[in-house]
Amino acid sequence: MALWSGRFEQSTDALVQAYSESISYDRRLYAYDIQGSIAHARMLGRQGIIPQPEADKIIAGLQQVKLEIEQGKFVFKTELEDIHMNIEARLTEIIGEAGARLHTGRSRNDQIATDERLYLRDECEQLAELLQNLQGALLALAQRHPDVIMPGFTHLQHAQVVLFAHHLLAYVEMFERDRERLQDARQRINRLPLGVGAIAGSTLPLDRHAVAQELGFDELLYNSMDAVADRDCLAEMLACLAIIAMHISRFAEDIIVWYSQEFAFIEIGDAFTTGSSLMPQKKNPDVAELARGKTGRVYGHLLALLTTLKGLPLSYNRDLQEDKEGLFDAIDTVKHSLAVFTAMLASVKPRRERMLEAASDSFLMATDLAEWLVRQGLPFREAHHQVGRFVAACLARGQQLHEASLEQMQECIPLAKPECLQIWNPQSSVEARDLPGGTAPAQVAKRMAYWQEKLNTP
Repeated sequence: MALWSGRFEQSTDALVQAYSESISYDRRLYAYDIQGSIAHARMLGRQGIIPQPEADKIIAGLQQVKLEIEQGKFVFKTELEDIHMNIEARLTEIIGEAGARLHTGRSRNDQIATDERLYLRDECEQLAELLQNLQGALLALAQRHPDVIMPGFTHLQHAQVVLFAHHLLAYVEMFERDRERLQDARQRINRLPLGVGAIAGSTLPLDRHAVAQELGFDELLYNSMDAVADRDCLAEMLACLAIIAMHISRFAEDIIVWYSQEFAFIEIGDAFTTGSSLMPQKKNPDVAELARGKTGRVYGHLLALLTTLKGLPLSYNRDLQEDKEGLFDAIDTVKHSLAVFTAMLASVKPRRERMLEAASDSFLMATDLAEWLVRQGLPFREAHHQVGRFVAACLARGQQLHEASLEQMQECIPLAKPECLQIWNPQSSVEARDLPGGTAPAQVAKRMAYWQEKLNTP
């Protein structure tokens, strides 16, 4: 019998039971539900709302329920709908009538909102740790290959010469912002809904501040209607996850491009690639491709929740039951992607010679020539124009920039001197960019040292 069935004369239709249950997925919240219930029971006893001996029995019974679930002995019942009622029903079986007192002063509305916030709080910490592990793997790969030179790209066209390590550290920066976003989101997650009841608060002398302190919440939610209806924290978490997934997907795209035969910039270990069922020669970067594909699913869960929320009047509506499955899947997906990318990076090796060959294309150093002209006093726009004419002239002759003679260069760039013929060196090109944020080896080394210290600090 449902715990809310008192005013009903008919049992719930079996189709409705199957349609409306959430225990098949919200059971993962059991530890948080019990954690919140213990704090609530302790407060009820302390406030004299229920007898202290019964509060003690409730707490002991809840601890037994938790143990049963962890040992796989607990029987989840669909007819009891959700994790709250499954736990309360078993509690009452164990301790008798005292179990019926646990729900005093609360509703499933504020209960689930509390469970979700406790869950999200833990997930923020786990995701931050996984992000830090991935940052560490990126840093380690950069440190193993600090002097590898490669072409950098804009519009997927060769742009300028950069260090491979500099490219990798770009993702370390991205994932650091992801950690910051999670930390910021956690501040808003860590506010307690419990104790506001179904919509309007309670006439009982509940001590919400004591419950918040016991559960480690920084603050209360102070409007009862907002407290039970708010799912901003879930939407914000999904937004954080979507951005993390986007960053993973961008890196996956780099991996896929670098690994292609046309680029052939990197090797990936066999353990992180797959073959073809038809073509024996194939070795595919499936881990990166899957991460790129799974990102769409994470985006979908964010959009689904926002769509669910956009038309809901205050306060609680049963639509909010749909907030969990997508959230759980998005968290699981991103955590798995972070873990597998961290492991895969240990197997990645740059093909130094191939990268340097691509980076030695003198067209990548056209900007170096323009900046040399700026140092001679020429306005940048004029320098850009003259070098552009020089590039066009070389292309018309079917030659690389480094193949042009000084006389040919001077036809387009009157200020050109013999030293301009020495510009076409990729090593010199990266070394010249020696300013904060630049790709010069000295700057990249400083940044690697910074990240080494930061990532080793809890």
